[in-house]
Amino acid sequence: MIESFETLGISAPLAAGLDKAGIKIPTGIQSRVIPLALTGKDIIGQSATGTGKTLAFLLPIFQRIDIAKRETQVIIIAPTHELAIQILRQVEMLAKNSDLPVTSTSIIGNVLISRQIDKLKERPHILVGSSGRILELIQKRKITSQTIKTIVLDEADRLLDERNAESVKAVIKTTLKDRQIMLFSATITPETLEQAKKIMNEPEVLTVEGQVGDRPDITHLYFLAEQRDKIEMLRKIVALIHGERVLIFVNRSEEIETTAAKLEYHGLKAAGIHGSSFKGDRKKSLEDFRKGKIQLLVASDVAARGLDIIDVNYIFNLDVPEDPQVYLHRVGRTGRAGKSGIAMNIITKAELPLIKKYENLLNVTITEKYMANGKILDKVKPVKVKTDKK
Repeated sequence: MIESFETLGISAPLAAGLDKAGIKIPTGIQSRVIPLALTGKDIIGQSATGTGKTLAFLLPIFQRIDIAKRETQVIIIAPTHELAIQILRQVEMLAKNSDLPVTSTSIIGNVLISRQIDKLKERPHILVGSSGRILELIQKRKITSQTIKTIVLDEADRLLDERNAESVKAVIKTTLKDRQIMLFSATITPETLEQAKKIMNEPEVLTVEGQVGDRPDITHLYFLAEQRDKIEMLRKIVALIHGERVLIFVNRSEEIETTAAKLEYHGLKAAGIHGSSFKGDRKKSLEDFRKGKIQLLVASDVAARGLDIIDVNYIFNLDVPEDPQVYLHRVGRTGRAGKSGIAMNIITKAELPLIKKYENLLNVTITEKYMANGKILDKVKPVKVKTDKK
């Protein structure tokens, strides 16, 4: 019997809302998290990018919110402003599709605090934002933290690092001790786990192995090229596939701008983002990418963290990552929300062993292709024909 959201304990209105969005079957992490989260248990959840972690915590949150009470009951903390806004969009989508009067707002830095204070007067059920600004508004007594029933840390490995841990823990300390804490990430280090257990109450650790072989909606391909010819190969493939949104990964951040510039030189709509991008530039590039004004977005792994763009048609690896977990993160950014996606690797012969390694480790087939006469063709191994010797 195929598991459904209702068999996990999700209400009919929420299940109907998911159905409207084309989401019918729970993912592995959702199946593990939802029943426990509904009981109020503290949870540490780990699974690969693109496996539905956001809905894994939003669904039980929606179900446990007391709609009759006009008070803030949930705080969701994210490490970047864009991730906070993406989570807020999912909250709004879920509320709209399920016809539930769950209210929400974002509380992030670099936004007029007076506007946020005005929104807080309406006492939204869910706050999504950055720990620094949330803490500031708690200290100004604009957020009543004693009414908080659930706190979620998304991308927890970043939220509990040296840069963010202090403000995150300070937010948690202002809430009552019987609140639920849920913590999610694609990767959870032993250090993160140790930090998490200090702020949680006997958390249940749920790990769902993110094998791309479990994602039949993603097709994996590779093309052989000399290092100097990779950009030209990429340009030719992009011209053929007509992908609306193409995300291109390179291993070194210093290659981002030069790669984007080379693509632009050939008349392609491209932009690069990396960790050192100014927030305004980064935000504009991402918005242009979402709206289709930019077709190609070049990124490093650091820059791509926190991105949640649903309609990415193709992922390209111009450099193959050496860590299989990084490969998972990259390719998991396509084939999302029930849609199919294609992951393409443009590699040198020296990188071929990594491709073979990932096929074995990740239980996935990465098919070789080549280009000829303006077409993408299957690489067919020559068959030796035996001839009778006379």
